[in-house]
Amino acid sequence: MRFTGKSVIVTGGASGIGLACVEAFAAEGASVTIADIDAARGEAAAVRLGAEGRSVRFVACDVARASDASALVRSALDWTGRLDVLVNNAGILEPGDILGLEEAAFDRVLAVNLKGAFLVGQAAARVMVEQGGGAIVNMGSVNGVLAIPNQLAYVVSKGGLHQLTRAMALALADKGVRVNAIGPGSIATDLLRQVMTDEAARRRILARTPMGRLGEPAEVARLALFLASEEASYITGQIVYIDGGRLPLNYTVPVPD
Repeated sequence: MRFTGKSVIVTGGASGIGLACVEAFAAEGASVTIADIDAARGEAAAVRLGAEGRSVRFVACDVARASDASALVRSALDWTGRLDVLVNNAGILEPGDILGLEEAAFDRVLAVNLKGAFLVGQAAARVMVEQGGGAIVNMGSVNGVLAIPNQLAYVVSKGGLHQLTRAMALALADKGVRVNAIGPGSIATDLLRQVMTDEAARRRILARTPMGRLGEPAEVARLALFLASEEASYITGQIVYIDGGRLPLNYTVPVPD
C-alpha cells in the first residue's frame, strides 16, 4: 500500500495502459482521478472500481485544451486537497506518411500526445512545487526512438514527449518533483489492435520482439508504480523501456505458427 493517502491523476485512464495504471494505483491505496475524453468508458471504470472498494472517480477531459487541463488539476485538489502523482498517458494514432498525412491529422496527434502532456504536466507541476514534491510519469514509446514511416505523427509526438520529460525533469529536480517516462514496446491494447489488423501484421510485430509475445498493460502499470514511488527517489529525467527486448534487436526473430 505504497500510495495510501496519495492523490493520483491518470490521463487516458478509461482503457488500456491508462486503466491498468488506475487499477494498480488504486489497489495500493491511492485516490485516483480517471481523466479521459471517453465519458462512457471512464464512468463505467469508476463505478466498477468503486464497487470494489477503491477510491476512484472520473473527470471528463480533453487534454489538448488548456482549460480542461487546468480544471482537471483543480478538480483533483478539490477532491483530495493535494496531488502527488500524474501519469500522462492519453494518446491517439492517425496513420499516414510524409507524402500522405494531412495537416489536420498531424495536428490532432501532436495536440493530444505532446501538447496535452505539456498542458496537464505544467498544471500538475505547479501544484506539486507549491506543496513540496510529487512525481510525473509520461507515457512515451519505443517509437520515440524507432521510426515507423506510416505513423509519422505518432513517432514525432513520442520523440517530443521524451525530450519534454528530460526538460521537465531538469527544471524541477531541485523542487522535489521527479519526472520520468516509460517507453512501452508492443503492448496488448486497443491502440495496438489498430495496427495489428491481420495475421501478417501480428507476425511482423512479434518478429521484432525477442521475448516472442506482447506485453500486458498491467506490466507497464507496475513500472509506473515503481517510478512514482519512493523506491525511485533518485531517478529523474529517464526514459525506461519495457519492450520485450525490442530496442536492442538489430534483426528479426522467427515467429511460431
